[in-house]
Amino acid sequence: MNGLRGLLTLMAMVVAHGCGGSSGDGAKSGLDRLGDRDAGTVPGGPGSGQRYGLGRAATVTQIAAWNTDIAPDGQALPLGKGTVTEGAALYAAQCQQCHGTKGEGMAPAYPALIGRPTEAEGFVFAKDPKLVRTIGNYWSHATTLYDYVKRAMPLTAPGSLTDDQVYALTAYLLAANGVIPDTTTLDAAALRAVKMPYADRFVADDRRGGAEIK
Repeated sequence: MNGLRGLLTLMAMVVAHGCGGSSGDGAKSGLDRLGDRDAGTVPGGPGSGQRYGLGRAATVTQIAAWNTDIAPDGQALPLGKGTVTEGAALYAAQCQQCHGTKGEGMAPAYPALIGRPTEAEGFVFAKDPKLVRTIGNYWSHATTLYDYVKRAMPLTAPGSLTDDQVYALTAYLLAANGVIPDTTTLDAAALRAVKMPYADRFVADDRRGGAEIK
C-alpha cells in the first residue's frame, strides 16, 4: 500500500512539473502549445481551458450531405422520380448480391426485403416471432423506406445513389411486395400517398420524458 501511495505521489509531481513548472513557454504542456498553434481555427479557441484546438467546424456543404432524413409525413422528400422497371434493374445491379435475386435475404446478415407469406398476414408476429418480416408485411411508412435506402444503401457505398435512383428502387420494392402496381412512377407526391398494408398497427412513441416513462 505504501508503495502504491509513493507511486501516485511521484506521478502527481511529474504532472505538476509538466503543467506548472517555471515561467515561459517551456512551462506549457504539449496540449497548451498545440492550442496556441490552432487558436485561430477553432470557435471559442483554446486558452479558456475548454478546447485543445483540434478539429474544425463542419461546412454547410458537409452538413447538407448528411441532412437527408425523411420523416414519415414525407414533407422533406426531394425532387425526382423513378419507375418500377428502373428500380428492378438497379436492384439487380446493386442489391441482389446481399438481399438475394428475389429479395429473399441471405441469413444471417442480410434480411429479406420481398415477400408476403400467407401465415404472416394479419400482423401476427407476436404469436410467432419466427415469421419472416419484410417491407410488405412489416414497414410502417413508404416514405421512410426512401429515407433508409437513401442514407444506408448500398452497404458498400451508402449515400451514393441519386434521388431518381432511390425513387426507382423504392418503387420496385413496394411493387414487388404488392403494395403498388408495377406500372407506378414514384415521385414525392406519389410516395406520400402510399399507405403501407399495416401502417395502423404501429404506435407512435409520443413520450416526452417525466413521470410517464416506465
